[in-house]
Amino acid sequence: YRDRAFKGVADLIKLLPTGTVFLFQFLNPLLTNTGHCGTVNKYLSGVLLAVCGFSCCFSSFTDSYIGSDGKVYYGLATKDGLWSFSDPNAGSKDLSKYKLRFGDFVHAFLSLVVFSVIALLDDNTVSCFYPSFELEEKTLLMVLPTVVGGLASSVFMIFPNNRHGIGYAPTGITDDSD
Repeated sequence: YRDRAFKGVADLIKLLPTGTVFLFQFLNPLLTNTGHCGTVNKYLSGVLLAVCGFSCCFSSFTDSYIGSDGKVYYGLATKDGLWSFSDPNAGSKDLSKYKLRFGDFVHAFLSLVVFSVIALLDDNTVSCFYPSFELEEKTLLMVLPTVVGGLASSVFMIFPNNRHGIGYAPTGITDDSD
């Protein structure tokens, strides 16, 4: 049971948009002027939200594999298989097992929902876009991220995804480069 729990946690870390959330948490206070937004701040924050939301979805459709030269290559899952970004010998390897699956769309959607809850209920975002909401719905602001995160985590653990997106080497491979 422990191995399954650890695998579930590893899948969760891999599938949740941690890098995107970090980028958002870093840039959001700057772009929202710590919640004291003008028109330009709202547009810049909106662009940040859109770019980060796209990143959450996009990462669910990426995968990696070991090329014929032993290096790790990354690609985008398509209906026919994996489309490699940089492997010059990708044609010699059967990448059809990396086809798009229904689960990829479920994981993309849940990653977007988790990011949206985190981002749209962030103190700076609330103060910038809908300041009256902060005073009226403090309980919702405190409870909703935890509930959505818990539900998405459960789905991710019950229905794991075998994709190894950009930044995650295929299973059993370590990075030996210097």
